[in-house]
Amino acid sequence: MARSGTPGEGTRPRVRHAGQLGWDDGLYEEGSESSTDSGTGERGAASEESGHRRGGSKRRGKKGKHRVLRWSASVLALLIIGGAGAGYLYIEHLNGNLKKADLTLGDKKMADHKANAAGQTPMNILLIGSDARDSAENQKLGGAKETFGAPPLADVQMLVHLSADRSNMSVISMPRDTMLKIPKCTNPETKHVYPAPTGLKMTNETLERGGPGCTVATWYELTGITIDHFMMIDFSGVISMADAIGGVPVCVKGNVYSHTSAGKGSGLKLEKGTTKIKGKQALQWLRTRYGFEDGTDLGRTHAQHMYMNSMVRELRKGTKLTDPGKLMDLAEAATDALTVDKGENGLGSVNKLYDLAEELKKVPTKRITMTTMPNVYGTGALKERVLPKPGDADQLFQMVRDDIPLDGKASKRKKKAPVAEKPTSTPAETPVTVRNGTRTETEYPAKGRATAVKDLLAEKGFTQGSIDAQNTESASRTTVSYPSVDMKGNAQALAKALGIPLSAVKKSTAVSGITLTVGADWREDGPYHAPSAEEKTPDSARALNGDDEKACMDIQPGFGF
Repeated sequence: MARSGTPGEGTRPRVRHAGQLGWDDGLYEEGSESSTDSGTGERGAASEESGHRRGGSKRRGKKGKHRVLRWSASVLALLIIGGAGAGYLYIEHLNGNLKKADLTLGDKKMADHKANAAGQTPMNILLIGSDARDSAENQKLGGAKETFGAPPLADVQMLVHLSADRSNMSVISMPRDTMLKIPKCTNPETKHVYPAPTGLKMTNETLERGGPGCTVATWYELTGITIDHFMMIDFSGVISMADAIGGVPVCVKGNVYSHTSAGKGSGLKLEKGTTKIKGKQALQWLRTRYGFEDGTDLGRTHAQHMYMNSMVRELRKGTKLTDPGKLMDLAEAATDALTVDKGENGLGSVNKLYDLAEELKKVPTKRITMTTMPNVYGTGALKERVLPKPGDADQLFQMVRDDIPLDGKASKRKKKAPVAEKPTSTPAETPVTVRNGTRTETEYPAKGRATAVKDLLAEKGFTQGSIDAQNTESASRTTVSYPSVDMKGNAQALAKALGIPLSAVKKSTAVSGITLTVGADWREDGPYHAPSAEEKTPDSARALNGDDEKACMDIQPGFGF
């Protein structure tokens, strides 16, 4: 599968996540939550009682005899900044520390990126924070002894989108409590097949189903965003990075103590105002749920965004890592805690990570935008969980797919309107396959939609319509696909007849003829109405700019001192 980005080689994964993320509250505390097969969260309830939750550093380099290799325990920081010296042999040693795994374990092939007018392509990296307690250091930091050795969960998931022209970067966090459909995943080593669950599952369970490649496959299933790389990291790095740069400034609007009478909470204790945090206190900040905003994973995600932006600003202000011993410890901790995608185009070496960092370094902090996937709380058994917010989540995913900046600043390049091509046959001579893709995360497929649209096509002269009842994968928007260039004009003519925009007509090797997929935006009878083309980040995504130094966390009532 061709992907843009930096190359790599591989072996197998393990890991957990650091700096940016937010595993659950508590260095010693709070329960790990995960849904059961039925999606009721029984496993999570038990774990919450027991006290464990489940839920980058960039590099810059100098040329010369010794290349710079500064590591951040926080994956995003690892990606965005840089700097630390090491010789060739030491770099080879660090390469040996890296763990590698397959990029995707799902059956669905990810689409290739489309280049812009200048021939440039975007890059998407999925950052995963694992809650694995698989080392003495991580067990000491993570607590929850009863979970030692248990399969890890992907408690933190952030998609980093680097624009094709490298002018801006967008980050989408998916709350750990998100309920969604997980596709079938096959463990590449054991060949064990994990069938797609029948109901909704919590997103952090994806890691148990063969490794990070299943988390990637789940993101692609939900968003349609092509993912080029993943980076998964564990607890241990964040302390080293925060100490190495002298601390990260964070702000709270009041005194806060993350601690409950039942012993839950991260233990974070800060006075009102701005404080530079480092070491375990930095890890506490990233894991705090109780004490921030409404006491949920959503508040914790927002706090992580503030921390990451602040760390990037500190590093780009000229913070220097000059102690060789500290740098080596940092590099050791980061590479030992990191799992990346393997293969020729993967990130399986320090040099590949260095090249990636050089690309990410091009983006100024004022063009970095942190967001949270728009979401709504579920009902009934899912009332403590969240679901993608209809409309808003689709809008955010669509903007990333279309490489539209989330900071509201127009791209330097103007989009070219699709060119209408002349059909090679009449509507009556054009076979069309219709699929019902109206299923959503919260609704079953709208009954009879494929038949209704097939009949509507016949009214427009496309009388050779047929229904594909075997392919009913969900689609957020209605699309027309065609397999070869000679069918493009006919596919466009079909779209025009139904009022579907030409931008929704795509070439695809996944179809054998012109195929109309009725999406969730056309669940009701009647003519098709194209969704708004407004290029605006939904307010519900809580966009936070990388240059915002005034960002400050609201404190949950009852957690002051």
